[in-house]
Amino acid sequence: MVFDTLHLAIIVFLVAAVIFAASPLVIAALIAPRTRGGDYRMPYECGVTPLGRAWDHYGFNYHIYALIFIAFDVDVLYLFPVGVAYRSMGGLFPLVELSYFLFFVLLAVIYFIAKGVFSWPRRLEP
Repeated sequence: MVFDTLHLAIIVFLVAAVIFAASPLVIAALIAPRTRGGDYRMPYECGVTPLGRAWDHYGFNYHIYALIFIAFDVDVLYLFPVGVAYRSMGGLFPLVELSYFLFFVLLAVIYFIAKGVFSWPRRLEP
């Protein structure tokens, strides 16, 4: 293997990319203010001192609902190109493909219902 200008250019650009990516992190670490103690670790809520356990207000199930919403939202986004391309395609093949896709989405919904994901649990305070 012969080392030529293409290899040199690749190495130079890789080194430049690493320096370009690492320089903001290094600069921030060097010039960032270092604060410890006091109200620094308290959560900020519009300038008002928080009451109670400010970081424990929301349960994990809210994140599960958000992830499920995103998953089904992406699934619905796949239906738009199919709807646009369905006119130009002939035969029953696109309909069969769309039916398969919707069948698996329906299976996912049934699975989530069976696992109890959509049941909203009551939060019990300790």
